[in-house]
Amino acid sequence: MAVQPIELSRFLELSAGIPILDVRSPAEYAHAHIPGAYSLPLFTDEERKRVGTAYKQESRETAIKIGLDYFGPKMRAMVEQVEAMKTEEVLVHCWRGGMRSSGVAWLLDLYGFKVYTLKGGYKSYRQYIVESFQLPAKLKILGGYTGSAKTAVLEKLQRLGESVINLEQLANHKGSAFGHLGLDKQPSQEMFENLLGMEIRRINSQPCWLEDESWRIGSVLIPQPFYNQMREAACYFLDIPFEERLQYILQDYGKASREELINSVLKIQKRLGGLETKTAIGFIIENNLTDAFRILLQYYDKFYRKGLASRSAHAPAIVQLNAASVDPDRLTQLLLTNQL
Repeated sequence: MAVQPIELSRFLELSAGIPILDVRSPAEYAHAHIPGAYSLPLFTDEERKRVGTAYKQESRETAIKIGLDYFGPKMRAMVEQVEAMKTEEVLVHCWRGGMRSSGVAWLLDLYGFKVYTLKGGYKSYRQYIVESFQLPAKLKILGGYTGSAKTAVLEKLQRLGESVINLEQLANHKGSAFGHLGLDKQPSQEMFENLLGMEIRRINSQPCWLEDESWRIGSVLIPQPFYNQMREAACYFLDIPFEERLQYILQDYGKASREELINSVLKIQKRLGGLETKTAIGFIIENNLTDAFRILLQYYDKFYRKGLASRSAHAPAIVQLNAASVDPDRLTQLLLTNQL
């Protein structure tokens, strides 16, 4: 057998049934990678740094020899790690499709695996992702004040076979100052883009539902070209009474610790105002979450109205859908029977 270099389109096509092995360093992989790829680092972070320094300051040959010193003792363990995946074929890539992927591909091919390498490496994948945000998309935006069960409605739409991109799920954040509660660390900006770009490619110009989001979701940003399309798309606004929404969010955020809630309030104190911040925190300390979140919900309603007003002048008129309560099943049917 021989190692077969392939273009990105073929590489991603094969990845549906063949594991991707990312042979970059652990830090490179942790920062961002192709979704679903396994980390099989040729060098540790420190080893990579030393090889790179030798390449720049001494010579290519010196760097290769140092790399071989590191590579040799790892060969058996790398082969056994891939062997444990119970596969006969593997997809291998590094940063540029250079020496790291070539070395690991040679080893796995020698052992008997069918090996494909990615031309241009991860760098070519990143170009593909960045280009995805420029692709014309047919978006349908699900709007509504905080506590309107928009995430639950999106999930219901998806179960019914509608195309959906769940931005908050990709960002691992619910979008407000309280959006991190109960969740793990957010992905890096680059990893969020990788996840979003793959979702955009997956829908492939089909009509697709997304939640109305601000540009920033926690610590990550929606890429501007795609966000511009969101601001120009049809928007369906779920208008649900304040008290109904208040009770809905209390069921979710009411589970958090008082310390977590207070810290979240402090994040928005400049915009919330000194008096409202002090009053909301006082209610939390007294365990009066209803009145605390009444203040916060009023703030977010005002913030959301400002966002609605900033929609593109080219966007269709907002479709307002009135509902008496927060019932994801009924809200989903309301959307489906009133979409343009």
